[in-house]
Amino acid sequence: MKRILPVLIIIVGLVVVASVALSVKKTKTVDWEESFDEKSNKPYGLSIFYKELPSLFKNQKLRTVYHQPNSYLRANSEGGYGEHVAKGSYIIIGNSDYLYEDSVNELLNFVDVGNTLFLSDYYFSQKIHDTLRIDIDYILNEKDSISYQSLKHVNTKDITLDKNPGDSYFSKFDTINYNILGYSKIDYKHVNFIEIPFGKGHIFLHLEPKAFTNYHLLKEERYKYIEGVISYLPENDVYFDSYGKIQTGYDGDVEKESNLSWFLEQLSFRWAWFTAIIFGILFMIFNAKRRQRIIRIIKPLQNTTVAFVKTVSNLYFDTQDHKNLIDKKITYFLEKIRADFNLDTSVLNEDFITNLASKAGRKKEDIKKLIDYINWLKSKNEFFEENLIKLNKHIEAFYSK
Repeated sequence: MKRILPVLIIIVGLVVVASVALSVKKTKTVDWEESFDEKSNKPYGLSIFYKELPSLFKNQKLRTVYHQPNSYLRANSEGGYGEHVAKGSYIIIGNSDYLYEDSVNELLNFVDVGNTLFLSDYYFSQKIHDTLRIDIDYILNEKDSISYQSLKHVNTKDITLDKNPGDSYFSKFDTINYNILGYSKIDYKHVNFIEIPFGKGHIFLHLEPKAFTNYHLLKEERYKYIEGVISYLPENDVYFDSYGKIQTGYDGDVEKESNLSWFLEQLSFRWAWFTAIIFGILFMIFNAKRRQRIIRIIKPLQNTTVAFVKTVSNLYFDTQDHKNLIDKKITYFLEKIRADFNLDTSVLNEDFITNLASKAGRKKEDIKKLIDYINWLKSKNEFFEENLIKLNKHIEAFYSK
Protein backbone atom coordinates (compact mmCIF):
# COMPACT_ATOMS: atom_id res chain seq x y z
CA MET A 1 0.00 0.00 0.00
CA LYS A 2 2.88 2.35 0.80
CA ARG A 3 4.28 1.81 -2.71
CA ILE A 4 0.90 2.38 -4.40
CA LEU A 5 0.02 5.65 -2.65
CA PRO A 6 2.81 7.80 -4.20
CA VAL A 7 1.92 6.50 -7.66
CA LEU A 8 -1.74 7.44 -7.17
CA ILE A 9 -0.77 10.92 -5.96
CA ILE A 10 1.38 11.45 -9.06
CA ILE A 11 -1.46 10.31 -11.37
CA VAL A 12 -4.01 12.61 -9.72
CA GLY A 13 -1.56 15.51 -9.85
CA LEU A 14 -0.87 15.02 -13.56
CA VAL A 15 -4.61 14.85 -14.30
CA VAL A 16 -5.27 18.10 -12.43
CA VAL A 17 -2.33 19.90 -14.08
CA ALA A 18 -3.42 18.73 -17.56
CA SER A 19 -7.00 19.82 -16.93
CA VAL A 20 -6.01 23.30 -15.74
CA ALA A 21 -3.43 23.84 -18.48
CA LEU A 22 -5.76 22.82 -21.27
CA SER A 23 -8.73 24.78 -19.92
CA VAL A 24 -6.73 28.00 -20.34
CA LYS A 25 -6.33 27.40 -24.06
CA LYS A 26 -9.86 26.08 -24.49
CA THR A 27 -11.85 27.71 -27.30
CA LYS A 28 -15.59 27.27 -27.13
CA THR A 29 -17.40 26.90 -30.45
CA VAL A 30 -21.13 27.23 -31.08
CA ASP A 31 -23.04 24.77 -33.24
CA TRP A 32 -25.40 26.77 -35.47
CA GLU A 33 -26.89 23.76 -37.26
CA GLU A 34 -30.65 24.12 -37.75
CA SER A 35 -31.59 20.80 -36.20
CA PHE A 36 -35.04 21.91 -34.89
CA ASP A 37 -34.64 19.08 -32.38
CA GLU A 38 -36.94 19.38 -29.35
CA LYS A 39 -34.26 17.74 -27.17
CA SER A 40 -31.45 20.10 -28.25
CA ASN A 41 -30.29 23.06 -26.12
CA LYS A 42 -28.18 24.43 -28.99
CA PRO A 43 -29.13 27.80 -30.57
CA TYR A 44 -31.30 26.31 -33.30
CA GLY A 45 -32.82 23.52 -31.21
CA LEU A 46 -36.42 23.59 -29.95
CA SER A 47 -36.03 22.52 -26.31
CA ILE A 48 -37.45 25.78 -24.87
CA PHE A 49 -40.49 25.80 -27.17
CA TYR A 50 -41.10 22.11 -26.52
CA LYS A 51 -40.98 22.59 -22.72
CA GLU A 52 -43.44 25.50 -22.96
CA LEU A 53 -46.02 23.61 -25.06
CA PRO A 54 -47.91 22.28 -22.01
CA SER A 55 -48.39 25.86 -20.76
CA LEU A 56 -49.52 27.01 -24.20
CA PHE A 57 -52.06 24.17 -24.43
CA LYS A 58 -53.28 23.86 -20.85
CA ASN A 59 -55.32 20.79 -19.91
CA GLN A 60 -54.57 19.23 -23.30
CA LYS A 61 -52.65 16.03 -24.04
CA LEU A 62 -49.20 16.48 -25.64
CA ARG A 63 -47.90 13.50 -27.64
CA THR A 64 -44.51 13.38 -29.37
CA VAL A 65 -44.61 11.44 -32.67
CA TYR A 66 -41.41 9.54 -33.48
CA HIS A 67 -42.47 7.96 -36.77
CA GLN A 68 -43.96 8.87 -40.16
CA PRO A 69 -47.41 10.51 -40.06
CA ASN A 70 -48.87 7.92 -42.43
CA SER A 71 -48.13 4.95 -40.13
CA TYR A 72 -48.96 6.85 -36.91
CA LEU A 73 -52.26 8.36 -38.09
CA ARG A 74 -53.44 5.12 -39.73
CA ALA A 75 -52.71 3.17 -36.57
CA ASN A 76 -54.47 5.76 -34.40
CA SER A 77 -57.60 6.10 -36.51
CA GLU A 78 -61.07 4.55 -36.37
CA GLY A 79 -60.53 0.81 -36.65
CA GLY A 80 -56.73 1.15 -36.34
CA TYR A 81 -54.37 -0.75 -34.06
CA GLY A 82 -53.35 2.20 -31.89
CA GLU A 83 -54.43 2.95 -28.35
CA HIS A 84 -56.49 6.05 -29.19
CA VAL A 85 -58.10 7.92 -32.09
CA ALA A 86 -55.89 10.87 -33.12
CA LYS A 87 -57.74 14.19 -32.88
CA GLY A 88 -56.31 17.70 -32.44
CA SER A 89 -53.40 19.71 -33.86
CA TYR A 90 -50.42 18.13 -35.65
CA ILE A 91 -47.36 20.42 -35.36
CA ILE A 92 -44.29 20.10 -37.63
CA ILE A 93 -41.44 22.63 -37.29
CA GLY A 94 -38.49 22.45 -39.69
CA ASN A 95 -36.93 19.48 -41.52
CA SER A 96 -40.23 18.54 -43.15
CA ASP A 97 -38.57 17.28 -46.35
CA TYR A 98 -39.15 13.69 -45.16
CA LEU A 99 -42.88 14.08 -45.89
CA TYR A 100 -43.50 11.90 -48.92
CA GLU A 101 -46.80 11.63 -50.75
CA ASP A 102 -48.34 8.94 -48.53
CA SER A 103 -47.62 10.95 -45.35
CA VAL A 104 -48.95 14.15 -46.93
CA ASN A 105 -52.14 12.32 -47.97
CA GLU A 106 -52.63 10.99 -44.44
CA LEU A 107 -52.11 14.48 -42.95
CA LEU A 108 -54.65 15.93 -45.39
CA ASN A 109 -57.14 13.21 -44.45
CA PHE A 110 -56.47 14.05 -40.79
CA VAL A 111 -57.35 17.71 -41.47
CA ASP A 112 -60.29 16.88 -43.72
CA VAL A 113 -62.25 15.27 -40.85
CA GLY A 114 -61.95 18.37 -38.65
CA ASN A 115 -58.41 18.49 -37.27
CA THR A 116 -55.56 21.00 -37.63
CA LEU A 117 -52.13 20.89 -39.28
CA PHE A 118 -49.49 23.49 -38.38
CA LEU A 119 -46.41 23.34 -40.61
CA SER A 120 -43.47 25.78 -40.32
CA ASP A 121 -40.60 25.40 -42.78
CA TYR A 122 -38.81 27.28 -45.55
CA TYR A 123 -40.47 25.16 -48.24
CA PHE A 124 -42.90 22.24 -48.43
CA SER A 125 -43.26 19.05 -50.45
CA GLN A 126 -44.50 19.32 -54.01
CA LYS A 127 -47.65 17.42 -53.05
CA ILE A 128 -48.61 20.24 -50.65
CA HIS A 129 -47.88 22.89 -53.31
CA ASP A 130 -50.01 21.11 -55.90
CA THR A 131 -52.92 20.28 -53.57
CA LEU A 132 -53.18 23.71 -51.96
CA ARG A 133 -52.18 25.63 -55.12
CA ILE A 134 -49.40 27.67 -53.54
CA ASP A 135 -45.96 28.86 -54.65
CA ILE A 136 -43.05 29.96 -52.47
CA ASP A 137 -40.27 32.38 -53.42
CA TYR A 138 -37.15 33.63 -51.65
CA ILE A 139 -35.78 37.13 -51.20
CA LEU A 140 -32.11 37.60 -50.36
CA ASN A 141 -31.18 39.98 -47.55
CA GLU A 142 -28.52 42.09 -49.30
CA LYS A 143 -28.19 44.89 -46.70
CA ASP A 144 -27.75 43.04 -43.42
CA SER A 145 -28.91 39.86 -41.70
CA ILE A 146 -32.05 41.31 -40.12
CA SER A 147 -35.67 40.73 -41.11
CA TYR A 148 -38.92 41.73 -39.40
CA GLN A 149 -41.81 39.45 -38.49
CA SER A 150 -45.36 40.60 -37.77
CA LEU A 151 -48.86 39.19 -37.25
CA LYS A 152 -52.00 40.62 -38.79
CA HIS A 153 -54.69 39.98 -36.21
CA VAL A 154 -52.71 39.53 -32.97
CA ASN A 155 -51.79 42.65 -30.98
CA THR A 156 -48.02 42.11 -30.71
CA LYS A 157 -45.06 44.25 -31.67
CA ASP A 158 -43.10 43.46 -34.80
CA ILE A 159 -39.99 41.46 -33.91
CA THR A 160 -36.57 41.36 -35.53
CA LEU A 161 -34.76 38.19 -36.51
CA ASP A 162 -31.00 38.53 -36.83
CA LYS A 163 -28.64 36.06 -38.51
CA ASN A 164 -31.23 35.80 -41.30
CA PRO A 165 -29.71 35.80 -44.81
CA GLY A 166 -33.12 35.94 -46.49
CA ASP A 167 -36.86 35.30 -46.24
CA SER A 168 -39.21 32.79 -47.82
CA TYR A 169 -42.67 34.09 -48.72
CA PHE A 170 -45.85 33.01 -50.50
CA SER A 171 -45.68 34.32 -54.06
CA LYS A 172 -48.94 32.63 -55.08
CA PHE A 173 -52.03 31.53 -53.11
CA ASP A 174 -55.82 31.86 -53.13
CA THR A 175 -56.27 35.39 -51.76
CA ILE A 176 -60.06 34.99 -51.60
CA ASN A 177 -60.40 31.79 -49.59
CA TYR A 178 -57.09 31.76 -47.69
CA ASN A 179 -56.56 34.00 -44.66
CA ILE A 180 -53.38 36.08 -44.32
CA LEU A 181 -52.10 35.86 -40.74
CA GLY A 182 -48.55 37.23 -40.85
CA TYR A 183 -45.78 38.95 -42.79
CA SER A 184 -42.02 39.11 -43.08
CA LYS A 185 -40.19 42.23 -44.16
CA ILE A 186 -36.75 42.93 -45.56
CA ASP A 187 -37.28 45.72 -48.09
CA TYR A 188 -41.07 45.47 -48.05
CA LYS A 189 -43.73 43.18 -46.61
CA HIS A 190 -44.27 39.65 -47.87
CA VAL A 191 -46.90 37.18 -46.72
CA ASN A 192 -45.25 34.34 -44.76
CA PHE A 193 -48.12 32.96 -42.63
CA ILE A 194 -51.51 31.84 -43.98
CA GLU A 195 -54.52 29.82 -42.85
CA ILE A 196 -56.14 27.45 -45.34
CA PRO A 197 -59.62 25.94 -44.80
CA PHE A 198 -59.48 22.28 -45.82
CA GLY A 199 -62.54 20.06 -45.48
CA LYS A 200 -63.78 20.39 -41.91
CA GLY A 201 -60.36 21.45 -40.59
CA HIS A 202 -57.64 24.04 -41.13
CA ILE A 203 -54.03 24.09 -42.33
CA PHE A 204 -51.59 26.73 -41.06
CA LEU A 205 -48.47 27.28 -43.19
CA HIS A 206 -45.62 29.35 -41.72
CA LEU A 207 -42.30 30.13 -43.44
CA GLU A 208 -39.93 31.10 -40.61
CA PRO A 209 -39.15 28.05 -38.41
CA LYS A 210 -36.08 29.75 -36.88
CA ALA A 211 -38.43 31.97 -34.86
CA PHE A 212 -39.29 28.91 -32.71
CA THR A 213 -35.67 28.11 -31.81
CA ASN A 214 -33.89 28.61 -28.48
CA TYR A 215 -31.75 31.46 -29.79
CA HIS A 216 -34.68 33.67 -30.71
CA LEU A 217 -36.98 32.74 -27.82
CA LEU A 218 -34.34 33.94 -25.34
CA LYS A 219 -33.77 37.32 -27.03
CA GLU A 220 -35.76 40.41 -26.06
CA GLU A 221 -39.52 39.73 -26.30
CA ARG A 222 -39.48 37.55 -29.39
CA TYR A 223 -41.34 34.82 -27.51
CA LYS A 224 -44.47 36.99 -27.74
CA TYR A 225 -44.45 36.54 -31.51
CA ILE A 226 -44.50 32.74 -31.07
CA GLU A 227 -47.28 33.03 -28.51
CA GLY A 228 -49.24 35.01 -31.11
CA VAL A 229 -48.58 32.42 -33.83
CA ILE A 230 -49.65 29.53 -31.60
CA SER A 231 -52.75 31.42 -30.44
CA TYR A 232 -54.35 30.76 -33.85
CA LEU A 233 -54.43 27.03 -33.11
CA PRO A 234 -57.51 25.56 -31.38
CA GLU A 235 -57.38 24.31 -27.77
CA ASN A 236 -57.03 20.63 -28.65
CA ASP A 237 -54.59 17.80 -28.05
CA VAL A 238 -51.19 18.36 -29.68
CA TYR A 239 -49.17 15.91 -31.78
CA PHE A 240 -45.58 17.21 -31.99
CA ASP A 241 -43.53 15.78 -34.86
CA SER A 242 -40.07 14.47 -33.96
CA TYR A 243 -39.54 11.96 -36.79
CA GLY A 244 -37.45 14.33 -38.94
CA LYS A 245 -35.09 15.04 -36.03
CA ILE A 246 -34.13 11.51 -34.93
CA GLN A 247 -33.06 9.83 -38.17
CA THR A 248 -29.51 8.51 -38.41
CA GLY A 249 -29.91 6.63 -41.68
CA TYR A 250 -32.42 4.77 -43.80
CA ASP A 251 -33.34 2.37 -41.03
CA GLY A 252 -34.97 5.12 -38.98
CA ASP A 253 -33.29 4.24 -35.69
CA VAL A 254 -33.26 6.81 -32.95
CA GLU A 255 -29.92 8.43 -32.39
CA LYS A 256 -28.59 7.61 -28.94
CA GLU A 257 -25.66 9.45 -27.39
CA SER A 258 -23.42 8.31 -24.58
CA ASN A 259 -23.86 10.02 -21.20
CA LEU A 260 -20.16 10.87 -21.46
CA SER A 261 -20.48 12.58 -24.86
CA TRP A 262 -21.06 16.09 -23.48
CA PHE A 263 -17.98 15.87 -21.24
CA LEU A 264 -15.81 14.56 -24.09
CA GLU A 265 -16.82 17.61 -26.14
CA GLN A 266 -15.05 19.77 -23.53
CA LEU A 267 -11.40 19.99 -24.53
CA SER A 268 -9.91 20.15 -21.02
CA PHE A 269 -11.96 17.27 -19.67
CA ARG A 270 -11.27 15.15 -22.75
CA TRP A 271 -7.49 15.39 -22.37
CA ALA A 272 -7.70 14.90 -18.61
CA TRP A 273 -9.83 11.81 -19.16
CA PHE A 274 -7.43 10.31 -21.70
CA THR A 275 -4.46 11.12 -19.46
CA ALA A 276 -6.10 9.32 -16.54
CA ILE A 277 -6.80 6.29 -18.72
CA ILE A 278 -3.21 6.13 -20.01
CA PHE A 279 -1.70 6.37 -16.52
CA GLY A 280 -4.23 3.89 -15.20
CA ILE A 281 -3.14 1.39 -17.85
CA LEU A 282 0.55 2.00 -17.06
CA PHE A 283 -0.17 1.51 -13.36
CA MET A 284 -1.82 -1.85 -14.03
CA ILE A 285 1.05 -2.96 -16.28
CA PHE A 286 3.80 -2.18 -13.76
CA ASN A 287 1.86 -3.69 -10.85
CA ALA A 288 0.67 -6.80 -12.66
CA LYS A 289 3.28 -9.03 -11.00
CA ARG A 290 2.09 -10.22 -7.60
CA ARG A 291 4.35 -11.08 -4.63
CA GLN A 292 2.69 -14.46 -4.14
CA ARG A 293 1.12 -16.83 -6.59
CA ILE A 294 -2.65 -16.99 -6.47
CA ILE A 295 -3.97 -20.13 -4.80
CA ARG A 296 -6.72 -21.31 -7.02
CA ILE A 297 -9.96 -22.23 -5.27
CA ILE A 298 -11.91 -24.88 -7.16
CA LYS A 299 -15.61 -24.64 -6.44
CA PRO A 300 -18.08 -27.40 -7.33
CA LEU A 301 -20.15 -26.89 -10.45
CA GLN A 302 -23.46 -25.19 -9.86
CA ASN A 303 -26.68 -25.13 -11.81
CA THR A 304 -26.84 -21.42 -12.66
CA THR A 305 -29.65 -21.59 -15.20
CA VAL A 306 -32.26 -19.96 -12.95
CA ALA A 307 -29.82 -17.31 -11.75
CA PHE A 308 -28.86 -16.56 -15.36
CA VAL A 309 -32.50 -16.11 -16.38
CA LYS A 310 -33.12 -13.82 -13.39
CA THR A 311 -30.02 -11.76 -14.19
CA VAL A 312 -30.95 -11.30 -17.85
CA SER A 313 -34.58 -10.47 -17.06
CA ASN A 314 -33.51 -7.92 -14.42
CA LEU A 315 -31.08 -6.40 -16.91
CA TYR A 316 -33.83 -5.82 -19.48
CA PHE A 317 -36.21 -4.56 -16.79
CA ASP A 318 -33.70 -2.06 -15.39
CA THR A 319 -32.67 -0.73 -18.82
CA GLN A 320 -36.31 -0.51 -20.03
CA ASP A 321 -35.18 -2.03 -23.35
CA HIS A 322 -38.73 -2.68 -24.59
CA LYS A 323 -37.67 -2.82 -28.26
CA ASN A 324 -35.20 -5.65 -27.62
CA LEU A 325 -37.76 -7.67 -25.66
CA ILE A 326 -40.48 -7.11 -28.26
CA ASP A 327 -38.12 -8.17 -31.10
CA LYS A 328 -37.14 -11.32 -29.21
CA LYS A 329 -40.73 -12.29 -28.36
CA ILE A 330 -41.78 -11.87 -32.00
CA THR A 331 -38.73 -13.86 -33.21
CA TYR A 332 -39.31 -16.73 -30.76
CA PHE A 333 -43.06 -16.82 -31.48
CA LEU A 334 -42.52 -17.05 -35.26
CA GLU A 335 -39.82 -19.70 -34.77
CA LYS A 336 -42.28 -21.84 -32.77
CA ILE A 337 -44.93 -21.37 -35.49
CA ARG A 338 -42.43 -22.65 -38.07
CA ALA A 339 -41.49 -25.63 -35.88
CA ASP A 340 -45.02 -26.58 -34.74
CA PHE A 341 -47.02 -25.95 -37.91
CA ASN A 342 -44.39 -26.02 -40.68
CA LEU A 343 -45.46 -22.58 -42.00
CA ASP A 344 -43.37 -19.96 -43.79
CA THR A 345 -43.31 -16.80 -41.61
CA SER A 346 -41.41 -14.51 -43.97
CA VAL A 347 -44.64 -12.84 -45.17
CA LEU A 348 -47.39 -12.30 -42.57
CA ASN A 349 -50.35 -11.73 -44.90
CA GLU A 350 -53.95 -12.91 -45.19
CA ASP A 351 -52.92 -16.33 -46.57
CA PHE A 352 -50.60 -16.88 -43.62
CA ILE A 353 -53.40 -15.93 -41.17
CA THR A 354 -55.82 -18.38 -42.85
CA ASN A 355 -53.28 -21.25 -42.85
CA LEU A 356 -52.27 -20.65 -39.21
CA ALA A 357 -55.90 -20.51 -38.05
CA SER A 358 -56.62 -23.77 -39.86
CA LYS A 359 -53.58 -25.66 -38.53
CA ALA A 360 -53.79 -24.27 -34.98
CA GLY A 361 -57.54 -24.73 -34.71
CA ARG A 362 -58.13 -21.12 -33.71
CA LYS A 363 -60.63 -18.52 -34.83
CA LYS A 364 -59.39 -16.53 -37.80
CA GLU A 365 -60.35 -13.18 -36.23
CA ASP A 366 -58.24 -13.96 -33.13
CA ILE A 367 -55.24 -14.89 -35.29
CA LYS A 368 -55.72 -11.74 -37.38
CA LYS A 369 -55.61 -9.48 -34.29
CA LEU A 370 -52.31 -11.06 -33.21
CA ILE A 371 -50.63 -10.94 -36.65
CA ASP A 372 -51.88 -7.39 -37.38
CA TYR A 373 -50.47 -6.22 -34.05
CA ILE A 374 -47.10 -7.85 -34.84
CA ASN A 375 -47.03 -6.14 -38.27
CA TRP A 376 -47.87 -2.82 -36.63
CA LEU A 377 -45.07 -3.22 -34.06
CA LYS A 378 -42.58 -3.89 -36.88
CA SER A 379 -43.41 -0.48 -38.39
CA LYS A 380 -42.74 1.43 -35.15
CA ASN A 381 -39.51 3.16 -34.08
CA GLU A 382 -40.23 3.59 -30.38
CA PHE A 383 -41.83 1.20 -27.93
CA PHE A 384 -43.37 1.52 -24.50
CA GLU A 385 -44.14 -0.91 -21.69
CA GLU A 386 -47.79 -1.13 -22.66
CA ASN A 387 -46.79 -2.34 -26.17
CA LEU A 388 -44.81 -5.21 -24.62
CA ILE A 389 -47.64 -6.12 -22.23
CA LYS A 390 -50.22 -6.12 -25.03
CA LEU A 391 -48.02 -8.32 -27.28
CA ASN A 392 -47.47 -10.77 -24.40
CA LYS A 393 -51.23 -10.99 -23.77
CA HIS A 394 -51.87 -11.74 -27.47
CA ILE A 395 -49.26 -14.54 -27.53
CA GLU A 396 -50.45 -16.04 -24.22
CA ALA A 397 -54.04 -16.00 -25.51
CA PHE A 398 -52.90 -17.88 -28.64
CA TYR A 399 -51.34 -20.70 -26.60
CA SER A 400 -54.00 -20.88 -23.89
CA LYS A 401 -56.86 -21.76 -26.22
